[in-house]
Amino acid sequence: MRARSVSSFATGLAIVGAAALAYGSLVERNLFTLRRFDVPLLPPDAEPLRVLHVSDLHLTPGQRRKQQWVADLAGLDPDLVVITGDNIAHADAVPALVRAYGPLFRFPGAFVFGSNDYRGPIFKNPFGYFDSEREYVQGAELPYEDLRRILTDAGWVDLNNARVTLKAGGKAVELVGVDDPHIERDDYTSVAGPVDGAADVHIGVVHSPEPRVLDDMAADGFSLLLAGHTHGGQVCVPGIGALVTNCGLDRRMAKGLHRWPGSNGWLHVSAGLGTHPTAPVRFACRPEASLLTLVPR
Repeated sequence: MRARSVSSFATGLAIVGAAALAYGSLVERNLFTLRRFDVPLLPPDAEPLRVLHVSDLHLTPGQRRKQQWVADLAGLDPDLVVITGDNIAHADAVPALVRAYGPLFRFPGAFVFGSNDYRGPIFKNPFGYFDSEREYVQGAELPYEDLRRILTDAGWVDLNNARVTLKAGGKAVELVGVDDPHIERDDYTSVAGPVDGAADVHIGVVHSPEPRVLDDMAADGFSLLLAGHTHGGQVCVPGIGALVTNCGLDRRMAKGLHRWPGSNGWLHVSAGLGTHPTAPVRFACRPEASLLTLVPR
């Protein structure tokens, strides 16, 4: 009798697991969601600034629904668009990305790259993400220079180890960014230094939210830090949240808006809009973009 009970429990667990996997791969990974946050960092009486944060599309040519959903974000009329990497996941995906981002090109924008903008996907054991010491393996080279040229030709600023001040929403916005720390392409020392007091807003941008980079940006006075990479955990446990972040960030900050410890700044981590093509599943972690409205403190 006891053996039969154990067997029934195991069968039931397997059925629940299969149902959750089917839901995550067929339904939830396509439930694109817009998150909205008010970020209190502007001076009193300042007019709000609307920042659209998009990350981790991992786009392939056939993902027409995702392309259209991103294109429709232009209807939000943001003041500034910030892209935090891992845009493509296929060598032929750049034209698809142009279809997705094209309507957004009429707004001021800036971007950094993630590791998967440089190299394509290969199969990985998903349990390997629990091993922080695992070797990082990459696939074939992707057309990242074509991607860079298209984004910069559209007027967006390349923030890979760069710093710039631009006009957006009637404000002077100082931006600093680094190339992806996940593959050690970051060089913050080349752009470090206290923020420009003449600018109205100061934003730091990075793909992988490594604390060492975020600490340096916050110490220089950048009051809003934007990152992606984590996928919000991608497969989360209800009531617990993300199990891993695939970087040094505390898993409690795997997505959403948080105060950055030891500073007056804010960190927003996007859970992103895509998945690694070899693991096309999300659970308790919908794909997302975010509209951040910067408001007076």
